[in-house]
Amino acid sequence: MNEVLSDAALDQLFRQARTYNGYLDKPVSTEQLHAIWDLMKFGPTSANSLPARIVWCASDEARGKLAACAGGNNGDKIRNAPVSVIIGMDVNFHEALPELFPHAPAMKDIFGGMPEAVRETMALRNSSLQGAYFIMAARAVGLDTGPMSGFDNAAVDAAFFAEQPGVKSNFISTLGYGDPATIFGRSPRPDFERFNSIA
Repeated sequence: MNEVLSDAALDQLFRQARTYNGYLDKPVSTEQLHAIWDLMKFGPTSANSLPARIVWCASDEARGKLAACAGGNNGDKIRNAPVSVIIGMDVNFHEALPELFPHAPAMKDIFGGMPEAVRETMALRNSSLQGAYFIMAARAVGLDTGPMSGFDNAAVDAAFFAEQPGVKSNFISTLGYGDPATIFGRSPRPDFERFNSIA
């Protein structure tokens, strides 16, 4: 039977977690990147489609290439983070369904028969879910993130997905050990009644 997580765990995942604009001078290992994936891959997606295609920009060269596609201060954030991450989405996710959803072999043809625009909407929805799982998984392994959308999608796609024409960028996030000096005061988080109703 599942149990409620401890307050310490809930604080780390939600209540005390923040979006960081800068990071401590502390490296992030390849093993930690694998640990994040090994958690986030268990988050649910439609028909276990797992459409996210992720590029972990760990080298100076890769972060520089990504930073050149960003606007405003985002370029510096990307360049200066230990790792910056592209959450992409594969519009042709259905090609992998025989492996990922083996108990329903017809799903590949069903999704393949849909207009590409419909598959793109599904890929966007489910890769966004996976991006959220990425954030939570990073927090679970003791790291921090700085998700952002201020970048040129077409430029990122050309720079990182040129050989995968069905893959498009969704959003970007920095990753590392967050520097508390780089965060703003906590923005409002309204009570239940503000944005919720029970029908």
